[in-house]
Amino acid sequence: MQVMQGRWRMPWLQAVLVLCTLALTGCATVANPDPRDPWESWNRGVFGFNDTLDTAVLKPVATGYQKVTPTVVQKGIGNFFGNLTDMWSVVNNALALRPRETGDSIGRVMLNTTVGLLGFIDVASDLGIERHTADFGLTLARWGVGNGPYVVLPLLGPSTLRDTAGLPVDNWGNPVNQITDEQSRTGAVVLKVVDTRAQLLGASKVLDGAALDKYTFMRDAYLQRRRNQVYDGNPPDDELPPEPGQ
Repeated sequence: MQVMQGRWRMPWLQAVLVLCTLALTGCATVANPDPRDPWESWNRGVFGFNDTLDTAVLKPVATGYQKVTPTVVQKGIGNFFGNLTDMWSVVNNALALRPRETGDSIGRVMLNTTVGLLGFIDVASDLGIERHTADFGLTLARWGVGNGPYVVLPLLGPSTLRDTAGLPVDNWGNPVNQITDEQSRTGAVVLKVVDTRAQLLGASKVLDGAALDKYTFMRDAYLQRRRNQVYDGNPPDDELPPEPGQ
């Protein structure tokens, strides 16, 4: 599978090409685009592709995985990948100069990796140590880099120009991508994708039943979530306030 080869080098070259295409495409077919989403015409096309792929492949595979995999095993797998996420969060919380969040993340990794048997048991959460998930896109935001336009990436889904710029660094810092054996690395990536999609099956049912425009719903939900993360859950009250750096 091309997207799994060479530790994901080619997809990031493709991402650069995507962004170049976005710059050329613009939003000519959208009469009144949301100011946060000037590339809405392109984004809707990519969203449609991703949604079709999800309906045809990812959702059925995730549904089957959920049905045949015991709940305790699913929980353990989710905990394991959550522990790997905490490892990268240590770095990003430290880069963002967030001492409490960094300390919590270090504590979670130490406890879950040792007492929690490589992270399969989430001992830290049982002890009340909060998870502070952080990626390089959030680090850039806390350094003052603004959102930039909203972007929907092929396969990867909702993003912004800033978060897209942070993806290569997140890819490099992902512990799964440090696995030297290509077959094992590919298996781990596929398992994480399937497990993550399985965890979202309930949310996707709500989305399918409630949203009149799935694209708009997903865009607004993503931007709201990222904004809350940037401001630690306490964003300013203005309608469209600028983020740091905007």
